[in-house]
Amino acid sequence: MQRIPIKSLGANRLVDAFQREYYYLRLSITDVCNFRCNYCLPNGYQPEKNKPHFLTQEEIIRVAKAFVVMGTEKIRITGGEPTLRKDFLSIVEQIKVIDGIKNIALTTNGYRMANEVDNWKRAGITSINVSLDSLDPKMFHIITGENKFYQVMRGIERALEIGYRQVKVNAVLMKQLNEREFEQFLAWIKDKPIQMRFIELMQTGDMDHFFQQYHLSGQLLEKKLLQQGWKLRLKGRSDGPAKVFYHQDYQGEVGLIMPYEKNFCASCNRLRVSARGKLHLCLFGEEGIELRDLLQSDLQQSQLQARLFSALQHKRQHHYLHMGDTGVRANLSTIGG
Repeated sequence: MQRIPIKSLGANRLVDAFQREYYYLRLSITDVCNFRCNYCLPNGYQPEKNKPHFLTQEEIIRVAKAFVVMGTEKIRITGGEPTLRKDFLSIVEQIKVIDGIKNIALTTNGYRMANEVDNWKRAGITSINVSLDSLDPKMFHIITGENKFYQVMRGIERALEIGYRQVKVNAVLMKQLNEREFEQFLAWIKDKPIQMRFIELMQTGDMDHFFQQYHLSGQLLEKKLLQQGWKLRLKGRSDGPAKVFYHQDYQGEVGLIMPYEKNFCASCNRLRVSARGKLHLCLFGEEGIELRDLLQSDLQQSQLQARLFSALQHKRQHHYLHMGDTGVRANLSTIGG
């Protein structure tokens, strides 16, 4: 593929010093989550004192517009649990009408899904990722801290009933916990339009011991899939980091997210904005670049775009997880995963 020199693109596009273009924004709208997943927030959400409020609806839309003008085609709304915000539907509706946006995705724990997914679809949510770490209600409770397994399952079923062609289901497989459910998950998606995504447990600042005890290599899962006849699907340019596999005997697909794999960052196409208005160039990176001072007026958009482009020139070629450097991230809920 021919590379377009950075100079010919100019500062009006989201392109970094390694000529990677960014079509995908993960936009967090709240840090609050009502689940207590053992790999993320085992003690539940703890509000921090003297922290600025989450971005207002107006600030969120200004961020979204700036990114779309610079080439972003897909915005994933994340949290915390984004549907906890009372203005969630209004935020989606306003992003939907931005000229140039092609896909508004949602990552959710699914607890409201059964009752509200119809409204999400009407508002403009085009694709849904829902967390489901176990097909065993008891294990689900152990991992998430919540007894809501059947609620989440009903939500997945409802999403398919109302016309979502596929639902992506996220699970963090861990040794001694839900590792043995791998084959059960595969059987579950045999006749369902579900992309079952296995996310490799990632080390964060607060979870070193937990990581050492429960980490399961995604490469082991990939080996099993290949042995069973699964084949790798080519990526679209605004797709996320998952390696997606398909099988002629299965309606569903399997996605593997393996941040420890060599060259994981080579195809990076996504940036993150936190719920308090900081740009994060990498999930495992620095403290973030402040954007909020340029989100107070529509007249600041050219300055905002210039800051985005300038910041992007400092994005590293890859993370250093494989060297044990987890960056400053205490847990992933503060940045939208």
